[in-house]
Amino acid sequence: MKFNDLDNKLRIFETAYDFSVPPNNYMIARIDGRGFTRLTKEVHNFTRPFDIKFRDLMIETVKHLMTCGFSIVYGYTESDEISLLFDINESAFSRKTRKYNSILAGEASAKFSLLLGAIGTFDCRISILPREQDVIDYFRWRHEDAHRNALNAHCYWMLRNQGESPVVASKAIEKKSIQYKNDLLFENGINFNELPSWQKRGIGFYWSTEQKTGWNPKLEREEIAERKVIKVEEELELGQKYTDFLLDRIHQK
Repeated sequence: MKFNDLDNKLRIFETAYDFSVPPNNYMIARIDGRGFTRLTKEVHNFTRPFDIKFRDLMIETVKHLMTCGFSIVYGYTESDEISLLFDINESAFSRKTRKYNSILAGEASAKFSLLLGAIGTFDCRISILPREQDVIDYFRWRHEDAHRNALNAHCYWMLRNQGESPVVASKAIEKKSIQYKNDLLFENGINFNELPSWQKRGIGFYWSTEQKTGWNPKLEREEIAERKVIKVEEELELGQKYTDFLLDRIHQK
């Protein structure tokens, strides 16, 4: 069989299940670390429950993903996960989810591994959200997830550092209220409200325009130029202020 005949026959099997996101729908990619519990606890001795070096690896990975060829208007990271909001008019690869998932998982894995100096891999999934409010709710959801995870992690590792076994430490906070966990930490010298915001609420990323003075050799004079830079926000707002912040990102041009 000739090449063209084979190509026409077999390429259809690659594309038969392609799905393209319809226009005027928001897309959010969630990129999760694969096997990161073992990676951060057994393979690499990161500080628990939160490690500044690991945080910085995730920050640089998000910044890379925001500049790897897609139009991203907002990035967010907490723990070992990353969420990326695409411009609603993003049209790369005809909005095929297969391409977005594979490229973003690959880019995240490659960047993180290079920074770590060892293999760290991610998977990716695309959420398709029809309304602006759904986008707000999505990031509020991840925001609250960060808070819940941080509170549990601080309680768990406080008990572990006091000599409790993994099973006992887990059982001690299982199904307990937020107030109970806050009181538990406070009784042991930890005020959860005073812990760094990035641990409790995650980190946001957005584009901002800055002015920079540079030399124009053709005109032999200094000129002011504008450039877009990624801002990293480690002190995310709460409640309605966070909603307003997200709306600014959604509507940013």
